This record gives sequence, C-alpha cells and structure tokens, in this order.
Amino acid sequence: MEHNFRKLKIWEEAVSITVTTYKATKQMPKEEIFGMVSQMRRAANSMPSNIAEGCGRRTAKDFSYFIDISLGSSNELISDLIVCMKLDYLKPEEANNIIAKIETWQSMTFSFQRNNLKKN
Repeated sequence: MEHNFRKLKIWEEAVSITVTTYKATKQMPKEEIFGMVSQMRRAANSMPSNIAEGCGRRTAKDFSYFIDISLGSSNELISDLIVCMKLDYLKPEEANNIIAKIETWQSMTFSFQRNNLKKN
C-alpha cells in the first residue's frame, strides 16, 4: 500500500488550507503568537503532514489511521477559527471562508478514505 502524497488532491488542498491559515494568523495580535496563532498553525500543518506520513505506511488500515488524525486536526482548526472570530481576531468573512474550505476538504477526505482505504 503506497501512495505518492504529492499526487493526492486531498494533500494539495490541505496544503492550501495551511498556507491560508498561516497568512490569516499573521494579522492576529502579537500576544497570541505563542497561544492561538501557534495552535492554529500546528493544527493546519498537521492536516497535510499526516496525509504524507500515512502514505508511507504499508497498510490501508495504517494510512486510514493517519487520515483520521488529519481529520481531527481539521476539526480543531475549525474550532479555533470560531474562537478567533468571537474574539475579533479574524473578520467573520475570512474565518468563514477558511471554514468552508476545510468543510469541502473534509468531504473530499471522507470520500477518499471510504473509497480507497476500506477498513477491515
């Protein structure tokens, strides 16, 4: 079981979300650099990183496990984006745009996992 992660649409989209998140968090308050900014960037970066790591695993079950971690990180990022909106750290339209990208990515990723990594 081997996939080239660089050829996977779910990996490409996860990278795009990560880049968007990094750019969005640049404008956040400096006192949050070690708090929310760091947390959001780690969650965003975990999405493509876990897909890449899973691609190196030998079984579909192992790959699926890393996809699950990536999906969990995406939910964490959505939660952080909502908190940042409520704190007025991000404009609602910016945060909601990222959330929409994440939700689209989640649907793609669930489909990929269901269709390519059947769990036994």
